[in-house]
Amino acid sequence: MLEWVDARILDGRLAVGDTLPAERELAKMLAVGRSAVREAVRTLEAQGVVSSSVGAGAAGGTMITAVPSGALGRLLRLHVALANFPLPDVLEVRVALETLSVRLAAAHATPEHLAEMGRLLAQMEDPQVDRETFNDCDTDFHVLLARAAGNHLARDFTAAIRESMRLPILDAFRTVGTWDEVADKLRADHRNILEAVTAGDGDRAAAVTEEHIRSAWRLITAD
Repeated sequence: MLEWVDARILDGRLAVGDTLPAERELAKMLAVGRSAVREAVRTLEAQGVVSSSVGAGAAGGTMITAVPSGALGRLLRLHVALANFPLPDVLEVRVALETLSVRLAAAHATPEHLAEMGRLLAQMEDPQVDRETFNDCDTDFHVLLARAAGNHLARDFTAAIRESMRLPILDAFRTVGTWDEVADKLRADHRNILEAVTAGDGDRAAAVTEEHIRSAWRLITAD
């Protein structure tokens, strides 16, 4: 049944607001047991694809719903984190997504976005900040840049990639032998990114972001 629903959503035969046939009818159409239909509906509900309600006529049934952005982001984060993609592959995708995001953020970031980025930088610049808090602020800074871009799809993909790397980067932070040097470089990079976004300079923001991602990875993976 999952494949049946997927195919009809993708080819346009099912859209947001459409109601699926009744459980008995679906079981007959697909030549499966009603328990299999119920299990498939529960899976689709968990994914945010459908919602079910009890009632007669239009008030009841299983309806196709718009997948909430948060649900999509969660699925993306889990998929990236569990798929064991080679880290160099993830790095290249990060570069592509985040340079797009910062270009858009340079044009669309609000004063509230900029103020929150500044607050995160201030936490990172605290001499007493521990490595885990530093990493959390680093992650939140990049996710906030993606949100400031104003492009929801770019935001969700960027956030999924960056948040999936939260623990690998923290592990690298914990073992790097030159933490003070690494932290100082990361602080300077983030400050340069924020300055470019604040100035509305998308080209510079993209350039410093790419250099930041690549140089940071070299720093924390150096033997």
